[in-house]
Amino acid sequence: MLTEKSRLVSAMKFEHTDRPPCICPGGMMNMVTREIMEKSGISWPDTHFYPELMAGLTKAVHDSQCFENYGVPFCMTVEAESMGAKVDMGSVNYEPHVSGYAIDSVSQWETLKKPDFNKGRIKVVLDAIKILKGYNTNVPIIANLTGPVSIASSLLDPLVYYKEIRKNKEKAHELMDFICSHLIEYGTMQVEAGADVIAISDPSGTGEILGPKMFDEYTVKYINKVINGIKLNTKKAEFIVHICGQMKNVYPNLSALECNTISFDAIVNLKEAKRNLPNKAIMGNVSTFTLEFGTVSKTSEITKHCMNSGACIIAPACGLGNNSPLANLQAMLKTVKEEGNK
Repeated sequence: MLTEKSRLVSAMKFEHTDRPPCICPGGMMNMVTREIMEKSGISWPDTHFYPELMAGLTKAVHDSQCFENYGVPFCMTVEAESMGAKVDMGSVNYEPHVSGYAIDSVSQWETLKKPDFNKGRIKVVLDAIKILKGYNTNVPIIANLTGPVSIASSLLDPLVYYKEIRKNKEKAHELMDFICSHLIEYGTMQVEAGADVIAISDPSGTGEILGPKMFDEYTVKYINKVINGIKLNTKKAEFIVHICGQMKNVYPNLSALECNTISFDAIVNLKEAKRNLPNKAIMGNVSTFTLEFGTVSKTSEITKHCMNSGACIIAPACGLGNNSPLANLQAMLKTVKEEGNK
């Protein structure tokens, strides 16, 4: 009998499963809502600072019959903060976000802080993974890395970054190498702490923003550098990559990503994605708008549509809205189980 972990890993490897797993990785694809925080008595922003609370809150999501995984952390600011960006830690209503840039130009990358993995929120995430490992070994732990382009555009103004990757390429690539070296170290430590899967989300590195050529030069190249670096160090974890936006112009580029699984926004047609990426496990892409503002029946309908469109893994298309009803989240998993038993 498949466990939640073995089902997810099998789906990512194109091996036989009884049905698709239903997951929400964490990170950019945050899985926490106000109702779950109220129900568990564990809430933001305290969970960002204490590993016991971080682990407890993601366990509460799993135990509420929403998703078949644990996933930490609940934001995209951990890495940028460790390199010098200022972060507003948010509240019970919203996630942490960058409130001040660390540098003004890619040329200043050498002034960035080197992350200290023994303190701060990086250590909180690593310790939370270790705690989760002791809860239930049959539940997959998904740890999260912010994609290299998204970190770069959190360390300096995105408009400046997008201009300078074209006009100051040498220093831009030096910045990206600096970021990737630390992501490899951090991701390796996540796997060593007990993570089964690493999810990399790079919403700022889209083909729509960069165009196919720059998408290949910055997004694909550096995500692959991170994945291959972690693989070389650990030889254990599986990888999910989430890219936002339309994919029509970058499908050939996506096929070069060194991961088994690619996650998409709700705007992406999954049948089209499957045709263009036959060697990738397609994940997604239940509308988070529907999850927050729709009904249980509509959520179930869209979940079935994703399954029928060829999704190997069912998941929300992006991070959940804070006010998404628990009943809608539960409807996803319930539908997947019911359809899988037919």
